[in-house]
Amino acid sequence: MTVRSADYELPGVFTTLSPDLAALAAEVPADPVGTCRAVQELVIHLVDTGPLGLPPERIADKDLRGADAILDSLLRLNPAPLHVPRPPAERVVGTCRDFVVVSSALLRLRGIAARARCGFATYFKEGKGVDHWVLEYWHAREDRWVRVDAQCVGRGWFEHDDDLVEGQFLTGGEAWQRYRDGAIDPDAFGVGSSDDAWGVAEIRGNAVRDLAALMRVETLPWDEWGRMTASYDGETGAEYDALMDRIAKTCASDASGAIAHLYASEDLAVPRAMTA
Repeated sequence: MTVRSADYELPGVFTTLSPDLAALAAEVPADPVGTCRAVQELVIHLVDTGPLGLPPERIADKDLRGADAILDSLLRLNPAPLHVPRPPAERVVGTCRDFVVVSSALLRLRGIAARARCGFATYFKEGKGVDHWVLEYWHAREDRWVRVDAQCVGRGWFEHDDDLVEGQFLTGGEAWQRYRDGAIDPDAFGVGSSDDAWGVAEIRGNAVRDLAALMRVETLPWDEWGRMTASYDGETGAEYDALMDRIAKTCASDASGAIAHLYASEDLAVPRAMTA
């Protein structure tokens, strides 16, 4: 069975919105790019908050997991409907993942198939793959998934905002496959804001997070579970790398049954404590 729109038209654990939030979203643009642009006026990336001097409790919003909690925090700052742009100081603090999660929630609310992908952007730093999340939506007429950078669409990073071209973004699994083929230097892949969070363990981590995202469980970018911590500590070996091969191949297949089976096996499923 191949994954198609019906699998992602419904909300997941982090993209379910209350009726009150749904009502406030009624006038948000219904097209994927328009939705992403609207969300850009609601969320501010953590790295852009410096000039605002926000208090610690505002910065802590980056740890909110669900779109409902993210939007509830936004509405405490400004209770206007969600199509109304907020000034930067009244936006909720998040990361690239939050732009994608909120956009996915709003699109799924309208029955539009959307999903998060965790991996690396190649357009932020020359020769680098920077830890990042993007949105995919199902283009029914073209019978394919289309990638959009929910955080950066309309910001001048791309020639075509509505369709990232091949290679501009690599999922964790795609980066892993290129690493295994010798096509990329793993030390060029990592977290842009860090000096030491680079290398093959970062690729492994994002491969696991991307598998979870395909199960509609969009974890925080720094969540670790299973053997992920051991991988970051350099304590895994060939067996774990073979598991990464399986993850990469399965995610690339887009086969829902195989994705669900792999996710439920090993220690790949996100712990309940991270989804409560």
